[in-house]
Amino acid sequence: MSLRLTTYLVMNGNAKEAIDFYQKALDAKLLFSQSFGEMPENPEFPLPESAKSLISHAMIKIGDSDLMLSDTFPGQPHQSGNQVTICISTADPSQARQLYDALSQDGQVQMPLQDTFFSPSYGIVTDRFGITFHIYTEGKQ
Repeated sequence: MSLRLTTYLVMNGNAKEAIDFYQKALDAKLLFSQSFGEMPENPEFPLPESAKSLISHAMIKIGDSDLMLSDTFPGQPHQSGNQVTICISTADPSQARQLYDALSQDGQVQMPLQDTFFSPSYGIVTDRFGITFHIYTEGKQ
């Protein structure tokens, strides 16, 4: 079972600007980008028209490293200092569950581990030290 840790930046509505900046400043290559408007609609979380062009997920490559970015989901607070998180990627849903459960002990669940349109097992947890982890299981494209 292999794990990969990737830095994940959560921006305050300026993820596109950050991507452009890193492409110029660091010769970053855009690998993937999707806006909130391109995601499947969720009636439980209606998306304001003004948020549809914001980045829901992007990945750029800088040298040999990957960097993930997104804008804060509309309606969620953005707090300076909390915008750098870590994404743990695995191909094994049971390993994702084990990691998620371990990091949740004495921590705070931000998003329950669940099947999503982009991952068979994805969740967000802040550990007891205040570090936020995205647990991402590869498998859906």
